[in-house]
Amino acid sequence: MELTIGEVAARTGLSVHTLRLYEREGLFHTEVRRDAGGRRLYGQHDLDWLEVCTKFRATGMPLEQIRRFAGLVREGSGNEAERLELLRTHRRRVDDQINQLTACLALIDGKVRTYEDHLARGTATALWTG
Repeated sequence: MELTIGEVAARTGLSVHTLRLYEREGLFHTEVRRDAGGRRLYGQHDLDWLEVCTKFRATGMPLEQIRRFAGLVREGSGNEAERLELLRTHRRRVDDQINQLTACLALIDGKVRTYEDHLARGTATALWTG
């Protein structure tokens, strides 16, 4: 399977600009292939890697850390312990984010219950006014 940059953009939801940026910034774990005319060609392994990068970004991993991880993968075997530590560090950050969001959700749930109770009793007019 060989896909053009436009086809990959359509499949992944990433813009063509973002795909070019990822390549320029060294975020791919392999070199992006090109056809005889110099156009980028992507395979399934590239799509799989982009899914990893997308998940890393969605969880707040900085581009520099993705670049480092990709570089370690490109280097090949022998650096798995460093990759693991990078992933563990990021996991701890994601865990912290989840805990913070859980606390925020609990506060919101409490406010929802308060407003529901006051609206049901007809006493909502005094909420947050005094």
